Amino acid sequence: MSTRIAFLKGHGTENDFVIVPDPENTIDLPPAAVAALCDRRAGIGGDGLLHVVRSAAHPEARHMAAEAVWFMDYRNGDGSIAEMCGNGVRVFARYLQRAGHVTEGDIAVATRGGVKAVHIAKDGDVTVGMGRALLPEGDVTVSVGERSWPARNVNMGNPHAVAFVDDLSHAGDLLSPPPFSPAAAYPDGVNVEFVIDRGPGHVALRVHERGSGETRSCGTGACAVAVATARRDGADPAATGVPATYTVDVPGGTLVITERPDGEIEMTGPAVIVAEGEIDSVWLESATGA
Repeated sequence: MSTRIAFLKGHGTENDFVIVPDPENTIDLPPAAVAALCDRRAGIGGDGLLHVVRSAAHPEARHMAAEAVWFMDYRNGDGSIAEMCGNGVRVFARYLQRAGHVTEGDIAVATRGGVKAVHIAKDGDVTVGMGRALLPEGDVTVSVGERSWPARNVNMGNPHAVAFVDDLSHAGDLLSPPPFSPAAAYPDGVNVEFVIDRGPGHVALRVHERGSGETRSCGTGACAVAVATARRDGADPAATGVPATYTVDVPGGTLVITERPDGEIEMTGPAVIVAEGEIDSVWLESATGA
C-alpha cells in the first residue's frame, strides 16, 4: 500500500460517497477499511465508497470491458458489497468527467448490476439508465413499532420494499432495519422505502438502505418508488405506450424518474464533487487493525 492514497468526496442529492481512484485495482480495500473510511466521526464519512477501477483490471468486470471502460466497485458504508447505487453512478460519472476521463455526453459505466448508460448534460445534471424493474410476486409486509404496511416488492438490480404511509414520521428513526415478512422474500436483506403523496406525479420518501441505515437519498430506491407508485396509480408504460414520469423528493433533494414503454428507467439528478485529498495509509492500517 502506498504511503498516501488519493480520495475525493462527492454526493448526489446528499447521498454521499468516499471516492477512491484506483484504475489498475492495486489498492486493497477490505470491509474494515471501507467501514473506517466511511465512519463520520473517525474517518472521512460517507454512505458508501466508490472504488474507481478500469473494467479490464477487475475480475468481476472484465467481461464488461468491451462495453464500459470503467467499473464502479461500490461498497456500502459498513464495507459490504452492493450490486448497484443509482446516486453513486451519477457521482462516479461526475468524477470521471472531473478527472478528464470523459466529457459531456453519453458514457457507459460497468456495475455489478450490469452496464449502465449515463448522460452528462451541459446543465450539470446526470441521467442514468437504471435498467428495468422486476416485480416479484408475493405479498410483503414491513413494520415499524406497532404499525405495519403492505409493501411492493421491486428489484432494481438490488431489492426494495416500497410502503405507502400517511406520514413519513411513521418510519421512525430508521436506525435499524425495519422488520419485514416473509423472510424468504429478501434473503440478503432489503432497502425499505416509506412513501407519501405530494401531488399528481409527485411523491416523497424516506429510506433505510441495507448496510447504511437511513440515507439522505437512494437512487435505486427512488426508481423503485416511481415504479411502485405508477402501478398503484394504474400506469404501466409497457401496456399503454406512454412514459410515466414522477418527481421524487428525497431528504437531500429531488430526482426525476421516467419509466419508458420499453421498460427502461431513467433517473436524472445532480452530482457534486466537494473535496479531494489524501488518505494516510498508516491511519488506515491502524484503523483496520492491519
